[in-house]
Amino acid sequence: MEESQRKTPHVAILPSPGMGHLIPLIELAKRLVHHHDFSITFVIPTDGPPTKAQKSTLDSLPTAIDYVFLPPADLKDLPEATKMETLIALTVARSLPSFRDVMKKLVATTRLVALVVDLFATDGFDVAKEFNVSPYVFFPSTAMALSLFFHLEELDRTVSCEYRDMTERVRIPGCVPIHGSELLDPLQDRKDEAYKWVRHHAKNYRLAEGIMVNSFMELEGGALKSLQKEEPGKPPVYPVGPLVNMGSNSNTGARTDGDVECLKWLDDQPHSSVLFVSFGSGGTLSFNQITELAYGLEMSEQRFLWVVRSPNDKAANATYFTVHSNNDDFDFLPNGFLERTKGRGLVVPSWAPQAQVLSHGSTGGFLTHCGWNSVLESVVNGVPLIAWPLYAEQKMNAVMLTEDIELALRPKASENGLFGRDEIARVVKGLIEGEEGKRVRNRMKDLKDAAVKVLSDDGSSTKSLAEVAQKLKNKN
Repeated sequence: MEESQRKTPHVAILPSPGMGHLIPLIELAKRLVHHHDFSITFVIPTDGPPTKAQKSTLDSLPTAIDYVFLPPADLKDLPEATKMETLIALTVARSLPSFRDVMKKLVATTRLVALVVDLFATDGFDVAKEFNVSPYVFFPSTAMALSLFFHLEELDRTVSCEYRDMTERVRIPGCVPIHGSELLDPLQDRKDEAYKWVRHHAKNYRLAEGIMVNSFMELEGGALKSLQKEEPGKPPVYPVGPLVNMGSNSNTGARTDGDVECLKWLDDQPHSSVLFVSFGSGGTLSFNQITELAYGLEMSEQRFLWVVRSPNDKAANATYFTVHSNNDDFDFLPNGFLERTKGRGLVVPSWAPQAQVLSHGSTGGFLTHCGWNSVLESVVNGVPLIAWPLYAEQKMNAVMLTEDIELALRPKASENGLFGRDEIARVVKGLIEGEEGKRVRNRMKDLKDAAVKVLSDDGSSTKSLAEVAQKLKNKN
């Protein structure tokens, strides 16, 4: 083994399954490599063969970042209705024996100074402890969600009913009060395994030597100040965000003809005139909701670029593990919709190069599922939002974006739970042309400037990450 490899501080990263978790961890890894001279190994739990998106993303990384896919975890014994969070947590838990083998090898061949895990991968801490490696958490979501994780035991102890049935709003330390029904999905059924898994991991966060969170003070000051108050048994919290993909091709795969087509189409549109519509790498809508959205976009008379997936009437997170949809010929869209909106709208199947679309001058708004990566990419590019949450912690994000930091407009659902076409048209028009759109656009511009500042050489997030890096370098 080369002597230089034994001297370079090395970090193992254990991500929870899902592209949305991998992407910000890759950005963290790149910063540790480029700014602090670390080397990195991603150790990736799976429940099947790696996706093309994962492979091409990881293959495009600097040579100092290595990766290993663990053998697939066997989940065949789980009932079909098992919630996503349980699947994620069990994929990690059942991969621990093979993870231990990789860690043993890394300890023998590198100067391994830390294990960084994310959301639902804290079971890896047992292995870190065995090899005397420092355990850290990278929290890829909001400081608000992290504050909830630390408050969860208190909430569990003091509330007897389901959180959604509480009469008063839930007060998460440092955050805007929130209705129990808008807490993250796995907290909505306290008898379900997913709830137990969230509690399990939230407790484990206290075992970390430090927690890095993908946010910054100007965006989530209240939650971060609360998290940084020293309390016994609470690790230090380091705001290191916004860590996002900045317009390279490596978001979730190599560039395709379709990518080039949609970016060329944007080149021909007026400045800040196009609404980008996308529900992230995991989100799907029902047939009826797609129909209402199509008519709403048409009625708004605004330009749009819509990433469409085939409808799924069962689960809002149906493509979470796969990214691509099953039906790319758009026969589920309303009759004549594509012809009537031709020129004003462009519909693309399954995926678009989001980082490049959001950084394009013609993009004037983003209708989003409120996944945190997407929100941060919008902030970095100064693109105002329409909040349309689907799953995970996205409803919490939507509350924060609309009621607290005012970066988004949010349509109101009708009694049947659908967003109707008139309401969609109203909000879309309001964002692109209206006064309320102007307000959130100005607010977003201020935050874009703040994001540039915190990531500059002497910015708060840069200093925060440098503090973690220095602690790790000081390890024997």
